[in-house]
Amino acid sequence: MKKSIKKVYKISATVDQVWQALVDQEVIDEWGGGPSKMDSNVGTDFELWNGDINGKNIEVVSKSKLVQEWFGGDWPKPSIVTFTLKKDNSNTILELEQIDVPDEEFEDIKSGWDDYYMGPMEQMLEKKH
Repeated sequence: MKKSIKKVYKISATVDQVWQALVDQEVIDEWGGGPSKMDSNVGTDFELWNGDINGKNIEVVSKSKLVQEWFGGDWPKPSIVTFTLKKDNSNTILELEQIDVPDEEFEDIKSGWDDYYMGPMEQMLEKKH
């Protein structure tokens, strides 16, 4: 049985800044997801952490929604990750949903979002804000 992860983050940064941290290769490398390959185009094959995570952008709504196929290691099929951004005064609410998470990696992936992805991104953005 595949599992799902849902998380909500309130980030003290603009929607533009958060969007750049998701899709701009230089910003991703700055918060620690690099070396990376990424852009904001549908169909782009991306890599994070030197290819430890890789996949494809399957839906892009600029500064609002990013849907990606994610592969980690030798997963037989992708997990689907959706980032949704909403303005909240001077902050951004980022809703994260990851579906079809491999059971054996569920706990590591669930904590990994905070420890290695959103946590470092949020710290970098809030220093700049």
